[in-house]
Amino acid sequence: MKKNTILKDTLILTAITLIAGGLLGLVYEITKDPIAQQEELAKQEAYQAVFEGADSFEVCVEADDPDVAAYLAENGFTAQTVNEIMEAKDASGETLGYAINMTTSEGYGGDISFSMGVQMDGTMNGISILSINETAGLGMNAQKDEFKNQYSNKNVESFEVTKTGASADNQINAISGATITSDAITGGVNAGLCAFNYMKEGN
Repeated sequence: MKKNTILKDTLILTAITLIAGGLLGLVYEITKDPIAQQEELAKQEAYQAVFEGADSFEVCVEADDPDVAAYLAENGFTAQTVNEIMEAKDASGETLGYAINMTTSEGYGGDISFSMGVQMDGTMNGISILSINETAGLGMNAQKDEFKNQYSNKNVESFEVTKTGASADNQINAISGATITSDAITGGVNAGLCAFNYMKEGN
Protein backbone atom coordinates (compact mmCIF):
# COMPACT_ATOMS: atom_id res chain seq x y z
CA MET A 1 0.00 0.00 0.00
CA LYS A 2 2.83 2.35 0.94
CA LYS A 3 4.61 1.61 -2.35
CA ASN A 4 1.42 2.40 -4.28
CA THR A 5 1.11 5.73 -2.48
CA ILE A 6 4.74 6.63 -3.23
CA LEU A 7 4.27 5.66 -6.87
CA LYS A 8 1.08 7.71 -7.08
CA ASP A 9 2.75 10.76 -5.51
CA THR A 10 5.72 10.38 -7.87
CA LEU A 11 3.44 10.26 -10.90
CA ILE A 12 1.53 13.33 -9.71
CA LEU A 13 4.74 15.29 -9.13
CA THR A 14 6.05 14.22 -12.54
CA ALA A 15 2.82 15.33 -14.20
CA ILE A 16 2.93 18.69 -12.40
CA THR A 17 6.56 19.19 -13.41
CA LEU A 18 5.82 18.36 -17.04
CA ILE A 19 2.79 20.67 -17.13
CA ALA A 20 4.71 23.51 -15.46
CA GLY A 21 7.62 23.05 -17.86
CA GLY A 22 5.27 23.06 -20.80
CA LEU A 23 3.56 26.24 -19.60
CA LEU A 24 6.91 27.98 -19.06
CA GLY A 25 7.97 26.98 -22.55
CA LEU A 26 4.69 28.32 -23.94
CA VAL A 27 5.09 31.62 -22.06
CA TYR A 28 8.65 31.93 -23.40
CA GLU A 29 7.52 31.34 -26.97
CA ILE A 30 4.73 33.90 -26.61
CA THR A 31 6.90 36.59 -25.02
CA LYS A 32 10.30 36.16 -26.71
CA ASP A 33 9.37 38.06 -29.90
CA PRO A 34 7.79 41.07 -28.11
CA ILE A 35 10.78 41.20 -25.73
CA ALA A 36 13.22 41.08 -28.64
CA GLN A 37 11.25 43.83 -30.39
CA GLN A 38 11.37 46.02 -27.28
CA GLU A 39 15.11 45.46 -26.90
CA GLU A 40 15.68 46.34 -30.56
CA LEU A 41 13.53 49.47 -30.21
CA ALA A 42 15.49 50.55 -27.11
CA LYS A 43 18.74 49.99 -28.98
CA GLN A 44 17.60 52.07 -31.97
CA GLU A 45 16.44 54.86 -29.66
CA ALA A 46 19.86 54.77 -27.96
CA TYR A 47 21.59 55.04 -31.34
CA GLN A 48 19.45 58.04 -32.22
CA ALA A 49 20.23 59.59 -28.83
CA VAL A 50 23.99 59.39 -29.44
CA PHE A 51 23.72 60.40 -33.10
CA GLU A 52 20.86 62.88 -33.38
CA GLY A 53 22.03 64.07 -36.79
CA ALA A 54 21.86 60.63 -38.36
CA ASP A 55 19.09 59.80 -40.79
CA SER A 56 19.78 56.05 -40.81
CA PHE A 57 21.97 53.36 -39.27
CA GLU A 58 23.54 50.48 -41.17
CA VAL A 59 25.07 47.42 -39.50
CA CYS A 60 28.77 47.06 -40.29
CA VAL A 61 29.87 44.78 -37.44
CA GLU A 62 27.60 42.22 -35.80
CA ALA A 63 27.82 40.61 -32.36
CA ASP A 64 30.65 38.18 -31.61
CA ASP A 65 32.79 39.35 -34.52
CA PRO A 66 36.07 37.47 -33.87
CA ASP A 67 38.24 40.07 -35.60
CA VAL A 68 36.92 42.92 -33.46
CA ALA A 69 37.20 40.80 -30.31
CA ALA A 70 40.80 39.95 -31.19
CA TYR A 71 41.63 43.62 -31.86
CA LEU A 72 40.20 44.65 -28.49
CA ALA A 73 42.09 41.86 -26.72
CA GLU A 74 45.34 42.93 -28.39
CA ASN A 75 44.78 46.39 -26.95
CA GLY A 76 44.06 45.12 -23.43
CA PHE A 77 40.27 45.10 -23.49
CA THR A 78 39.20 41.62 -22.38
CA ALA A 79 36.26 42.50 -20.09
CA GLN A 80 34.47 44.51 -22.78
CA THR A 81 32.41 43.25 -25.70
CA VAL A 82 31.34 44.95 -28.91
CA ASN A 83 27.73 43.87 -29.49
CA GLU A 84 27.25 45.81 -32.70
CA ILE A 85 28.70 48.67 -34.71
CA MET A 86 26.37 50.78 -36.81
CA GLU A 87 27.42 53.22 -39.50
CA ALA A 88 25.54 56.47 -38.91
CA LYS A 89 24.53 58.16 -42.16
CA ASP A 90 22.88 61.44 -43.08
CA ALA A 91 20.01 61.83 -45.53
CA SER A 92 22.40 61.84 -48.50
CA GLY A 93 24.04 58.59 -47.41
CA GLU A 94 27.27 60.18 -46.20
CA THR A 95 28.86 58.49 -43.20
CA LEU A 96 28.82 60.71 -40.12
CA GLY A 97 30.52 58.25 -37.79
CA TYR A 98 29.71 55.12 -35.84
CA ALA A 99 27.17 54.18 -33.19
CA ILE A 100 28.69 51.41 -31.11
CA ASN A 101 26.83 49.08 -28.75
CA MET A 102 29.04 47.90 -25.90
CA THR A 103 28.87 45.65 -22.84
CA THR A 104 31.33 45.70 -19.95
CA SER A 105 31.39 42.93 -17.38
CA GLU A 106 33.19 45.02 -14.76
CA GLY A 107 30.17 46.68 -13.16
CA TYR A 108 29.65 46.28 -9.42
CA GLY A 109 26.30 44.61 -10.10
CA GLY A 110 27.31 42.76 -13.25
CA ASP A 111 27.12 43.62 -16.94
CA ILE A 112 26.48 47.19 -18.08
CA SER A 113 25.38 47.76 -21.68
CA PHE A 114 25.34 51.11 -23.44
CA SER A 115 25.58 52.76 -26.82
CA MET A 116 28.05 55.47 -27.76
CA GLY A 117 28.37 57.73 -30.78
CA VAL A 118 31.70 58.72 -32.33
CA GLN A 119 32.05 61.15 -35.22
CA MET A 120 34.50 60.46 -38.04
CA ASP A 121 37.09 62.81 -36.52
CA GLY A 122 36.93 60.88 -33.23
CA THR A 123 34.73 63.32 -31.33
CA MET A 124 32.41 61.59 -28.87
CA ASN A 125 28.76 62.55 -29.11
CA GLY A 126 27.96 60.86 -25.82
CA ILE A 127 26.64 57.63 -24.32
CA SER A 128 23.21 56.15 -23.72
CA ILE A 129 22.88 53.40 -21.12
CA LEU A 130 20.72 50.43 -22.10
CA SER A 131 21.12 48.00 -19.21
CA ILE A 132 22.55 48.54 -15.73
CA ASN A 133 22.05 46.88 -12.35
CA GLU A 134 24.21 48.85 -9.96
CA THR A 135 23.51 49.94 -6.38
CA ALA A 136 20.52 52.28 -6.03
CA GLY A 137 21.56 55.82 -5.14
CA LEU A 138 25.19 55.09 -6.03
CA GLY A 139 26.14 53.26 -9.23
CA MET A 140 22.68 53.77 -10.69
CA ASN A 141 23.52 57.48 -10.81
CA ALA A 142 25.52 56.61 -13.93
CA GLN A 143 22.23 57.06 -15.76
CA LYS A 144 22.11 60.73 -14.82
CA ASP A 145 23.19 63.39 -17.30
CA GLU A 146 25.63 64.79 -14.73
CA PHE A 147 27.77 61.69 -15.24
CA LYS A 148 26.97 60.75 -18.85
CA ASN A 149 27.51 64.22 -20.29
CA GLN A 150 31.15 64.13 -19.25
CA TYR A 151 31.85 62.00 -22.32
CA SER A 152 30.06 64.33 -24.74
CA ASN A 153 31.86 66.55 -27.24
CA LYS A 154 35.27 65.21 -26.30
CA ASN A 155 37.98 64.17 -28.74
CA VAL A 156 40.55 62.17 -26.80
CA GLU A 157 42.42 58.90 -27.25
CA SER A 158 41.00 57.51 -24.01
CA PHE A 159 39.36 58.56 -20.76
CA GLU A 160 40.46 58.13 -17.16
CA VAL A 161 38.49 58.36 -13.93
CA THR A 162 39.46 60.84 -11.23
CA LYS A 163 38.16 61.36 -7.70
CA THR A 164 39.82 64.76 -7.26
CA GLY A 165 37.96 66.76 -9.91
CA ALA A 166 38.38 66.61 -13.69
CA SER A 167 40.94 69.12 -14.93
CA ALA A 168 41.40 67.81 -18.49
CA ASP A 169 39.14 66.70 -21.34
CA ASN A 170 40.10 63.07 -20.88
CA GLN A 171 39.22 63.00 -17.18
CA ILE A 172 35.87 61.75 -15.86
CA ASN A 173 34.66 62.63 -12.37
CA ALA A 174 33.85 59.42 -10.50
CA ILE A 175 30.34 58.98 -9.17
CA SER A 176 30.47 59.53 -5.42
CA GLY A 177 30.62 56.14 -3.72
CA ALA A 178 30.63 54.28 -7.02
CA THR A 179 34.16 54.29 -8.39
CA ILE A 180 33.78 50.71 -9.64
CA THR A 181 30.80 51.70 -11.78
CA SER A 182 32.62 54.79 -13.04
CA ASP A 183 35.67 52.72 -13.95
CA ALA A 184 33.54 50.05 -15.64
CA ILE A 185 31.71 52.48 -17.90
CA THR A 186 34.86 54.44 -18.68
CA GLY A 187 36.64 51.19 -19.56
CA GLY A 188 33.74 50.29 -21.81
CA VAL A 189 33.91 53.69 -23.51
CA ASN A 190 37.65 53.28 -24.04
CA ALA A 191 37.02 49.86 -25.58
CA GLY A 192 34.43 51.49 -27.83
CA LEU A 193 36.99 54.06 -28.94
CA CYS A 194 39.34 51.17 -29.66
CA ALA A 195 36.61 49.60 -31.82
CA PHE A 196 36.19 52.96 -33.56
CA ASN A 197 39.90 52.94 -34.41
CA TYR A 198 39.45 49.44 -35.78
CA MET A 199 36.79 50.77 -38.16
CA LYS A 200 38.89 53.84 -39.09
CA GLU A 201 41.76 51.60 -40.07
CA GLY A 202 39.53 50.17 -42.78
CA ASN A 203 38.81 46.76 -41.27
